[in-house]
Amino acid sequence: MAIVDNDCLTKSDAAILLEGDGFFRFQKAVELYKKGIVSKIVFSGNTVDKDYGSYPFKEVKPYIISAGVPEEDVIHEDKSLHTRQQAVEVVKMAVEKGWKKLTLVASHEHQYRAYLTFLREVLDTGSGLILYNAPVRNLNWFIDSGWGTRFDRLSAEFDRIEKYSAMGHLATAQEVVEYQKWKESLLNE
Repeated sequence: MAIVDNDCLTKSDAAILLEGDGFFRFQKAVELYKKGIVSKIVFSGNTVDKDYGSYPFKEVKPYIISAGVPEEDVIHEDKSLHTRQQAVEVVKMAVEKGWKKLTLVASHEHQYRAYLTFLREVLDTGSGLILYNAPVRNLNWFIDSGWGTRFDRLSAEFDRIEKYSAMGHLATAQEVVEYQKWKESLLNE
């Protein structure tokens, strides 16, 4: 988890803004865009379940635009309904667009599983994509935002990690270490 939480960001083709957690994630993607770290923002997901924190793209997009991101730099990946599908669809999109580097944006309690899921897809497809982590910071752990506390959701994330690892949907800890070593070696070239 520490590797994922302290990733070295470099310029990427797109921030992958994972749907969920209400309106708490989009500001991080906008921040990355405004700093010139990413050139596009991809809102990934098409689930609408406000009781779970999944707000539709059409409600989040105006906030992204009003924060100063041009509409042509905001893309909606609208086929996915959960994290694994997000990984499949985003990796496919990146390959089609010729992108090489992606920065994942999720809430801190979801970032680790999201990264393991996306890395599994990158490794399985042989796409060679470079993934960076940019978890949203400074979010309260013990205040219920309408769909539970982050602390409770973190516990559920560990359960999902166990379940999805058994199904082969997540990269292993060893694969993460090897991938991170490879990624760091590129910085020294």
